[in-house]
Amino acid sequence: MGRWLPDAHGRLASAALELYSERGFEQTTALEIAERAGVTERTFFRYFADKREVLFQGSQELQRIILETIADAPDDMRPIDMVVASLEKVGAQVFDRTHSIRRAAIIAANPALQERELLKFSTLSAAIAEALRERGVPDPSATLAAETGVTIFKIGFESWIAGTPSDDWVECIRETVAQLRLVTPSAISG
Repeated sequence: MGRWLPDAHGRLASAALELYSERGFEQTTALEIAERAGVTERTFFRYFADKREVLFQGSQELQRIILETIADAPDDMRPIDMVVASLEKVGAQVFDRTHSIRRAAIIAANPALQERELLKFSTLSAAIAEALRERGVPDPSATLAAETGVTIFKIGFESWIAGTPSDDWVECIRETVAQLRLVTPSAISG
């Protein structure tokens, strides 16, 4: 086994995506991922708690960037604008479009992974709401801004991986916000 080769984490993540795409998530084992990456199964578990975590490993980094951006936002910024600004910032720093397209297809094919994705979004929404409350935004405004932000994220992400209106992350987020303003013009002005 090539444990001494560089970037075992990256090789494991690539191998997992390849195998999940070829065989399906449920039909792929951690051992098979490790073998494809040229490492031992034990090495796999040094990097990932289980095979689902290969798909959800970026969640903490995503949340960290969003929360830092909200914390650093100007005091006169509206809560929803803080959240949207954080969503615009996070795309370029966290996501690789090719990886995201493959990941989305794998999750869409597996109900248990879809459930895990929903849990991730729920956790993110709760963290955003708390960050807004820490800035003095009262409830229900903090919760509404957080839930709206997560919805913008989900729809913008789907647009981005589809390439509609483009493959530019910020443009997809802004277009999603524009669409939201069309359906709620008095609530989301600006």
